[in-house]
Amino acid sequence: MSHFSIRCRRCGKVLKDIYCSFCEHCVNSLLVTEYQVPFRGDCGSGIWKFNWLPVHRPAFEQPGALVYRSEWLARHLGLENLYIAFNGYWPSRGAFIQTCTFKEFEAAVVLQNAVENGVRGLVVASAGNTARAFAHLSVVSGFPVIIVVPRMCLMEMWYLESSLAVPTLAVGDGDYSDAIDVARRIAAISNFPFEGGVKNIAKRDGLGSTILEAVLKIGSLPDHYFQAVGSGTGGIGVWEMSERLRRDGRFGSRLPRLHLAQNLPFAPMAKAWERRSRDLAPEDLRPELIGQISTRVLSTRYPAYSVQGGIFDGLTATDGRMYGVTNREVFESMELFSNLEGVDIVPASGVAVSALIQAVKTGVVGKEEVILLNITGGGEMIIGRDKKTYNVEPVFISKKVTDAEIEHLLCDILKKS
Repeated sequence: MSHFSIRCRRCGKVLKDIYCSFCEHCVNSLLVTEYQVPFRGDCGSGIWKFNWLPVHRPAFEQPGALVYRSEWLARHLGLENLYIAFNGYWPSRGAFIQTCTFKEFEAAVVLQNAVENGVRGLVVASAGNTARAFAHLSVVSGFPVIIVVPRMCLMEMWYLESSLAVPTLAVGDGDYSDAIDVARRIAAISNFPFEGGVKNIAKRDGLGSTILEAVLKIGSLPDHYFQAVGSGTGGIGVWEMSERLRRDGRFGSRLPRLHLAQNLPFAPMAKAWERRSRDLAPEDLRPELIGQISTRVLSTRYPAYSVQGGIFDGLTATDGRMYGVTNREVFESMELFSNLEGVDIVPASGVAVSALIQAVKTGVVGKEEVILLNITGGGEMIIGRDKKTYNVEPVFISKKVTDAEIEHLLCDILKKS
C-alpha cells in the first residue's frame, strides 16, 4: 500500500497510482500530495532519508541540501538566527550537489516517480539549471530524457556529461516559454510524457525537501523563508511542505512567511503581487524584458502564479512578500555572499540575497527571528576545478518546427540512443 495519495486542491478528488496527472474536473488547480504517515527524516541517505516524497524504492543516490547557521552574513546584516540552505557543490562543508543547483532534487524525485509509474522516458523543458540536473541524473539512473532549452540560455549552460549522452534541442528563435511549447509538442508525438512543470507533484515535493532538511537542523519551522523564483515551483513546494509540517505539530504552529524575489525588469509576479492581483499583466510578460535581466533561469512567461494552489495563494496564506531586484543588486549580493560565506553563488541566488537585504533594511524581519535563506545554486567555481564539465551542443530547431520535422528528429534521436 502506498504511503501517499494525490488530491485536487479545488474539488477534493483523490487520485492514486498516477504520473503527473491533472484533475479531470478542475483545469486551473494544482494537485497536492497527501502523506498518510508521520514525517520521518531517518529513512535513508541524502534526500531519500525523507519519507514525505512520492517514491517507494529509490534506485540511485541523491545528496540533499546543506543547512547551516550563518555567522558572517548574519553578523553583517545584524541577524541572530539566519540559516542558509546551500544547494550546490561545497565539499569542504559537506555539500555534494554536483550540478550546483537545487533542481537536482526535483529531477531525482521526478525520475524515480516516473520509473515507479511505468513511464519509459520524459520530455523536459528548461532555461538551464533543470536541464543540467535532468541530464546528469538521466545518465546516473539510465532513464531516458529529451531536453528542450531556449538558445538564449546556452551561454550560461553546462553539463557534467557530454550532451551527446542526453538529447538536447535548442529553440533558436524563442525564449523559455517557447521551449515549453515545443517540449509539449514533442511529448505528444514521441509518447514520452511532458515532465509537467509545476503540475508535477514529484517536482514540487522534491524541491520542498529543502524545508524538511531545515526543520531537522533548526528544530522548528523558520519564521521567514527567502528564495528567488521564476516559475514559482520551488516556493510552492516549500509552502506545501510547511503546511504538512504545521499539521504534523512537532515543528511549530505558524507557516514561514514567504519572501520571493524576481529580477527586474522581468518581474511579472512581483508586480502583480504589488497590486494584490491574482492576474498577471500582459505588459509585464513582454519577451523583450527577458533580454534585460541577468538571470535567464527566472524568465518563464508561464509562472504558476494565478493557478489555485500557486504563488498568489501561497503568499496570501503566509502573509508573504515579493521583491524586485536589479541586475546591479544581483551582482553586488553575489560578491557580498562570496566574501562573507566563502563560496561562489549563481545569479539567481544573488536575487534571494538581495531580497533579504531589502527586508532587513525595511524592518520586515526582526533580528531575533529565525530566517531561512535558500541559496538555490552555488559552487560552480569549485566544480570547475574538481570535475570536467562540457559545453552543451544541442540540435537547433525553430519554435515553428513542424510535426513532420519533430518525427524526423525523434527518429535520429532513437537511432543514436
